[in-house]
Amino acid sequence: MFSRLLTLLAATLLFCSSTLAGELRVGVFDVDASPPVGSPLAYDPTIGVQTPLSCRGIVIAGTGDPIVLCAVDWIGISNGGQTAFREGLAAAAGTSPHRVAVHTLHQHDAPRCDFAAEDLLSERGLVGAGFDPAFCRDVIHRASTAVKTALKNAQPVSHVGLGSGTVEQVASNRRILGPDGKVQFVRWTATKDPKIAAFPAGTIDPQVRLISFWNGEKPIAALTYYACHPQSYYRTGMANPDFPGLARNTRQAATGVPHIHFDGAGGNIGAGKWNDGSHANRQVLADRVAAGMKLAWEHTKKSPLTASNVAWAVEPVALPVGKHLDEAALQQIVDDRNAKPDDRYYAAKKLTWVRRCKVGDTIDIGCLTLGPARVLHMPGELFVEYQLAAQKMRSDLFVAMAAYGEYAPGYIGTEIAYGQGGYETSPGASQVAPEVERVLMNAVAKLLDAQAPEALGK
Repeated sequence: MFSRLLTLLAATLLFCSSTLAGELRVGVFDVDASPPVGSPLAYDPTIGVQTPLSCRGIVIAGTGDPIVLCAVDWIGISNGGQTAFREGLAAAAGTSPHRVAVHTLHQHDAPRCDFAAEDLLSERGLVGAGFDPAFCRDVIHRASTAVKTALKNAQPVSHVGLGSGTVEQVASNRRILGPDGKVQFVRWTATKDPKIAAFPAGTIDPQVRLISFWNGEKPIAALTYYACHPQSYYRTGMANPDFPGLARNTRQAATGVPHIHFDGAGGNIGAGKWNDGSHANRQVLADRVAAGMKLAWEHTKKSPLTASNVAWAVEPVALPVGKHLDEAALQQIVDDRNAKPDDRYYAAKKLTWVRRCKVGDTIDIGCLTLGPARVLHMPGELFVEYQLAAQKMRSDLFVAMAAYGEYAPGYIGTEIAYGQGGYETSPGASQVAPEVERVLMNAVAKLLDAQAPEALGK
């Protein structure tokens, strides 16, 4: 009799376990990512925190191993920084690093992170030249702890909400071409010259896209995507999430729903047409982005979502290294104790990237399926043409894009852009070759089950 009861209990537990495993759930995490005073920001030491930075995201459970999506209010996370973040969050969630996507919003009064570059320099007696490694590891530790809690407290999901809204007078293309088809002006994110500001906005994606998770009538989390450099002004020494972060915070406060924002393919997009760098413009731009997010929230349409129509796919790609990168020359700068610490850090970052490319190391291009939605997770400061092309390839779906994942490649232009000149495709800014377009578009097409276009930007 007792053995029969044990058998029945075991069967019941197995049934409950399998039922729970098939239940779609989403958990939310959010930890402070503000650096301590004296710690390096991207370009200056931290003298204070104007508005706290965050490391936030979601954990999706019930569809195989958990999926973790993370957005950090930093300028960039590259090479060994990506490895450490993804491995830390994956271990916390009980999943593979291939099912973890880590992105930054690319604010400039914010830190960077690359443990591989730090290791190269620390071996030569230079510690903390580009960022504060102890602080960054602490953020990873606290975020990993928060992921465990998010998974434990994850809520059931019954519906996904999809909506979009137009953002007015924020995005403008940075690359203004002359009659010869070459870049005549670069319209920086803060443009003081009214002549350059007056040019048309150019090729942009004016839409902010919003994906929300619901448990019946209760919203659990909202993910937003908008393609634009996030700078209003910077080099203040005061850590802050700039206007996209302020817009995100505004909408979270207004709705009571956790908001996670991702910067889209905004490598060649900035607010320069509408922003002269005056400090008052930060809130103006934040309000405009928040208004677009509000429209996307109000235009949201919900549809049932189950574990069976949620999926995560990865296409590993080896990006072609920029032909201007000289491994020996970079090594010389790294070894030069008389060189500026910043120069040695940038050289170490590039040297790591060259060596990765040399051995065929790959980057994961991820795609999250949520019923009729697809979210592409991309590297670098990607040009907006990639985002527009992906949406055109699957106009029957709701396609969003998060860029600024692996930061080592720097700017990633279209093939034609590398012959047009301008800052973004210069050797100082882009660490990949023009052939990168075909590599990335083939991966995107495969993930979207679509045909890759022949060429972008023409």
